[in-house]
Amino acid sequence: MTQTTEAPAGADSTDRVVETWLAEFGEALSAGDTGRAAGMFEAEGCWRDFVSFTWNLRTLEGREEIGEMLDSQLAAAAPTGWELADPATESGGVIEAWINFETAAGRGWGHLRLRDGRAWTLLTTLQELKGHEEKKGRDRDKGVEHVIRRGRRTWLEQQTERQESLGYTDQPYAVIIGGGQGGIGLAARLKRLGVPTIVIEKNERAGDSWRKRYKSLHLHDPVWYDHLPYIPFPDDWPVFPAKDKVGDWLEHYTAIMDIDYWSGTQCLGAEFDETTATWRVRVDRRGEEIELRPTQLVFALGVSGYPNIPHFDGAEDFAGDQWHSSEFTGEGDVEGKRAVVIGSNNSAHDICAALWDHGADVTMIQRSSTHISRSESLMSLALGPLYSEEALEAGVTTEKADMLFASWPYRLLPDAQIPVYDQMAEKDAEFYGKLRDVGFDLDFGEDGSGLFLKYLRRGSGYYIDVGASQLLIDGEVALERGQVTRILPDGVELDGERVLPADLIVYATGYGSMNQWLVDLVSQEVADQVGKVWGYGSDTTRDPGPWEGELRNMWKPTNVEQLWIHGGNLHQSRHYSKYLALQLKARMEGIPTPVYRVQEAHHTC
Repeated sequence: MTQTTEAPAGADSTDRVVETWLAEFGEALSAGDTGRAAGMFEAEGCWRDFVSFTWNLRTLEGREEIGEMLDSQLAAAAPTGWELADPATESGGVIEAWINFETAAGRGWGHLRLRDGRAWTLLTTLQELKGHEEKKGRDRDKGVEHVIRRGRRTWLEQQTERQESLGYTDQPYAVIIGGGQGGIGLAARLKRLGVPTIVIEKNERAGDSWRKRYKSLHLHDPVWYDHLPYIPFPDDWPVFPAKDKVGDWLEHYTAIMDIDYWSGTQCLGAEFDETTATWRVRVDRRGEEIELRPTQLVFALGVSGYPNIPHFDGAEDFAGDQWHSSEFTGEGDVEGKRAVVIGSNNSAHDICAALWDHGADVTMIQRSSTHISRSESLMSLALGPLYSEEALEAGVTTEKADMLFASWPYRLLPDAQIPVYDQMAEKDAEFYGKLRDVGFDLDFGEDGSGLFLKYLRRGSGYYIDVGASQLLIDGEVALERGQVTRILPDGVELDGERVLPADLIVYATGYGSMNQWLVDLVSQEVADQVGKVWGYGSDTTRDPGPWEGELRNMWKPTNVEQLWIHGGNLHQSRHYSKYLALQLKARMEGIPTPVYRVQEAHHTC
């Protein structure tokens, strides 16, 4: 996560360099000369496109791939109006610029990096559909007819009528299964675009997925990184809000954005009806079984699948309590009890701290290496340039920050991140040394690229330190490394040779793949057809090749027509919900959406 804010004395000449490139690029595209347009990139330059040209999320690497995409998509995209949106900047021989453009279907916004007159990276994103813009600002609805006549309905009466008919006499165009932050944010965007949508959530209230976690949980990412679409958190909110505060915000947001949110509703199953080209989605809404018939079905059930609870011999005979981290609330009397936490990532550290705080004798079992970033260092070195008060004061809005992060193709992102984590390793060398001294197995990712790449590749393997590491360093929480081989009635056996006495066990062992939801709610066949979800083919641990270059099956067309997957952290849910919403809106309105190269399914469930 880096940015260029330096504007040299020759800013006008820098602008002219960008404007000249854009003019030549636009001329080549207008002439249909795809070879000339591709030749304006460096030999290994990258073009990352979100929906505007490809109706997909695709990264084209090198001139050949760029030319192939243009050969396929240029006629339909019909791009025009390439222009500089803000003054360009230059640093270290790289010119960066914000750009605007249009296509036949919509208006776009992008980011360009030039080196020696050629494009190193280009990001193009669709921002709105022509003729189907959000009704906002000067175009907002009046909200009331200023005509006195009998039978006028109030807003509340109209809302009640819609809620009584949608899903019964009127069918939604889209159903979102999952009402956490991802489903709520996407539903808000679809609402603004006029796409009838129902969100299905099994919990009783919006925000319960946060409220039900262990009571000490706070956001580990800073508040600037975690806004929802349209309504940012108030500027007096704490940097790291508590889980219940976040849960309440989600509940109020759902009401304010007037989302059709079916809480207390369990999805029982879904199947595609070929004769009507709609989904049959069976749900139990507070005891009433209902069949919904949406055209588009979105799974927004989080980054992961079901809790991953490994089976260890003897677990059924354990005399004490056993919980997965998803079930751990931090409630109950644990004072003086011997607690063993299996795992060493975010949840494991938080749970160890919570148990220690309540007087338990705590041992963490580390089974594999973990990356740790101290929260203060992560904010100052990695997130601060994009998501902070300083960034806002420098003109880096949340929207620009999201785009700057997206402007780095995954092929180049490690090289952009490695220097950040090299700085972190140097800055916090004493801290890391103390952790290693107590036997903690540290890593900075397989290539030294740190936390964000680990998250993108595998969604696990890291801890943002908010204090629990010091408990390990001070010996307040004991550390054991090894593999669990057996559970005894009163302990945990490691490596078949040593036993840790235990009165309670917490399995902080993560979650399975999102594909599990598809298996249970649709079918094994459909899950296999979709293929692996998450990771981008980096050929690192838990992210097997081949290279994809974008997160598998996230926010874009899958190999199953009219089935979509949405999720990620708060930042991803906010940013990428825009592109998924525009794809759904375009299909509802019958706008041609020629998708460029839906990814192949190389890995089944």
